Amino acid sequence: MKKLHLLCLIALLPLLLAACAPQTAAPTATPAPTATAEPITVQDDLGRTVTLPSAAQRVISLAASNTEILYAVGAGAQVVGRDAYSDYPAEAQSAENIGDGISGFNTELIVSLQPDLVLAAEIIAPEQVKALEDLGLNVYWLGNPKTLEEMYEKLRLVARLTGHSDEAEALIQSLQARVAAVDEKIKNAASQPVVFYELDATDPSAPYTSGPGTFIDLLITRAGGKNLGSELQGQWAQISLEALIAADPQVILLGDAVWGNITPESVAARAGWETLTAVKEGRVYPFDDNLVSRPGPRLVDGLEQLAKLLHPELFE
Repeated sequence: MKKLHLLCLIALLPLLLAACAPQTAAPTATPAPTATAEPITVQDDLGRTVTLPSAAQRVISLAASNTEILYAVGAGAQVVGRDAYSDYPAEAQSAENIGDGISGFNTELIVSLQPDLVLAAEIIAPEQVKALEDLGLNVYWLGNPKTLEEMYEKLRLVARLTGHSDEAEALIQSLQARVAAVDEKIKNAASQPVVFYELDATDPSAPYTSGPGTFIDLLITRAGGKNLGSELQGQWAQISLEALIAADPQVILLGDAVWGNITPESVAARAGWETLTAVKEGRVYPFDDNLVSRPGPRLVDGLEQLAKLLHPELFE
């Protein structure tokens, strides 16, 4: 019996020692360190240095073109405020309307939205940028591109500021492929029609058109046309009816169709316009001006539509 008791005690000894030993917590997995976001320092198109502690997560857009760029590169969910003219894409309407550069921005609302980036455009005066900066806001002024290739770089820049570089590269590759397809077709064009792009014909005897150096001028040329306004003075140029008749455009594009309710029929009814080749041949077309006046990715949509209108035979 004593031997049996001794054997039992020996068997229980490890358990008794374990019970008496100080208890330690079970080891847990050490969480991986969180990557520290690197600051972004860039120079805007006013020559100002802008630094963000990391990619912007709360963005206010002060121009419709910027809003379109933000959504196109994948940063739409980060847009907390947009200007009154930002109507594309449709989901942009869910962001707060902070006014516009003409009537005035609601600076109180802008500050209350706590943006880490305010994205301005060339239509925003430097004085307005300074006023927003004085409120302690990070403002980046994005100038207009002069070419489609420069537009791609603007997309890359906005994507970098918002953390969407990969999405931007995929978008740019798609845009470049579409432009290359247009270029390939247009090189086979047999002629270069003279195009009158109507901006405003409130006074039909002296309508406004797009002069040299505008997106409209650039895209009409790339689409295989000759912009009648390219030889006028100023980007938004006025031309007399006499000069318009002498130039005799073969195509008329109505950039004022949407906002001005201008139709091919109303153009044909204007005194003197019935003599124009474009009117006589039925080559007067309503055109969505937003596709060629907003410096963003939809410029490629505009190029495609222009090419099809100017050279339908190449797109049959």
